[in-house]
Amino acid sequence: KRMLVEKMGREAVELGHGEVNITGVEENTLIASLCDLLERIWSHGLQVKQGKSALWSHLLHYQENRQRKPTSGSFSTSGILLDAERRKSDANPGMSPLRVSLIQDMRHIQNISEIKTDVGKARAWVRLSMEKKLLSRHLKHLLSDYELTKKLYKRYAFLRCDDEKEQFLYHLLSFNAVDYFCFTNVFTTILIPYHILIVPSKKLGGSMFTANPWICISGELGETVILQIPRNMLEMTFECQNLGKLTTVQIGHDNSGLYAKWLVEYVMVRNEVTGHTYKFPCGRWLGKGVDDGSLERILVGELLTSHTEVDERQSRTPPLQQSPSMIRRFVTISPNNKPKLNTGQIQESIGEAVNGIVKHFHKPEKERGSLTLLLCGEGGLVSALEQVFQHGFKSPRLFKNVFIWDFLEKAQGFYEALDQNELVPEENWQKRARSFCRFVTAINNTPRNIGKDGKFQMLVCLGARDHLLHHWIALLADCPITAQMYEDTALIKDHTLVNSLIRVLQTLQEFNITLEASLVKGIDI
Repeated sequence: KRMLVEKMGREAVELGHGEVNITGVEENTLIASLCDLLERIWSHGLQVKQGKSALWSHLLHYQENRQRKPTSGSFSTSGILLDAERRKSDANPGMSPLRVSLIQDMRHIQNISEIKTDVGKARAWVRLSMEKKLLSRHLKHLLSDYELTKKLYKRYAFLRCDDEKEQFLYHLLSFNAVDYFCFTNVFTTILIPYHILIVPSKKLGGSMFTANPWICISGELGETVILQIPRNMLEMTFECQNLGKLTTVQIGHDNSGLYAKWLVEYVMVRNEVTGHTYKFPCGRWLGKGVDDGSLERILVGELLTSHTEVDERQSRTPPLQQSPSMIRRFVTISPNNKPKLNTGQIQESIGEAVNGIVKHFHKPEKERGSLTLLLCGEGGLVSALEQVFQHGFKSPRLFKNVFIWDFLEKAQGFYEALDQNELVPEENWQKRARSFCRFVTAINNTPRNIGKDGKFQMLVCLGARDHLLHHWIALLADCPITAQMYEDTALIKDHTLVNSLIRVLQTLQEFNITLEASLVKGIDI
């Protein structure tokens, strides 16, 4: 018994306190070893052996003992939309927390038809419990039924020795130190219910919204079809094949009705099996004639890091992990919101954004996080390049909002006219100008209803993918349109700073950047 406790301690250290990013084959090996160890513990001192898995057998007895007690209904599986609720206007903008239930987690496993054996079910249940950081808690509840344990095990059994049992449960708590996706990444083909919450602004006429909204959710394993959201419904549950870790949400509407303007604060999506909750900040309008005129937006999300944040119903994402939010509500260049960052701060943000991407590619493939977040998230490459183009932009007259995309379109017009007049000074310069014009034209011709900021984001992502960003920066720095539209103090007009920026962006050339489908949907280039 003492040897078992010591081994459990070593397993806990390896999985919980060792390398924080244990993944892939190594993680699977360690979890398989843990499952074997749990089976040995549950097999020790059994009165009568029942089935191939002593742990699953014990869980089934526990489930049977509690079946008489009322439990909440399980999910229907009769269609993609499982339920939709009208959100009360006075409710807090957050999701009600999932109920912690050992029995419910067993039911999730029992509903997976792909798992045929008791050993397989026990292992899947352990994986799910580890991913939810509930393994120690669940087993403590299981063993709290003393009468059942007494009925199943002899007096000398490990599970009837209080000191060893308590120490063993304590070791299991170590697993909570690491975020595991050992269930999500293994059961990739199962159906998962997801719960969506859309939080529009209460202040600016959200209740008057007349258009028909839609949403599309993407993850590392796939994406949903476009889900039509019933009008005035801000919460709904749907079911689809496991999407993996969620990365982006595309949200938009059909521009119908008298008031087709919608200010969305954020979207939350929760995996109803694992409990993982993702927040997708927006803080932007969707509508023609407002903000940048976008009818759809791509939101980059991040996993909320602890259950307490969800339980508090405030759903705050840690500052360093947020995707674009209120900070860049209007990526416009106007007298009222011109950024105050100096050139040193902008250079630093570019360096940090590029460095984040470089670090991403130097990690083992299984340990890499979301590249989409590094490109489009808060502090990402798109955000950093926005700051470059916002710096020193001349204030437009009459407080008209001018977007970075307006400047890029004018530059495109200049180069196209120049190309037609055959006044191109050198071949390399000509190639850069033609590639820039081709990409801007392709983005403008996309059938998607993305606004000017969405187009800029798409251009940066495509430029990063095709290793063209440093060429385009050099091109724009020498463009006469830049001289007209920027102050002399602008970063883009300082040759030393531009050369430094080009050198930093050139470091991305050695990496094969693959873009998530949601970022470039509708673009064939």
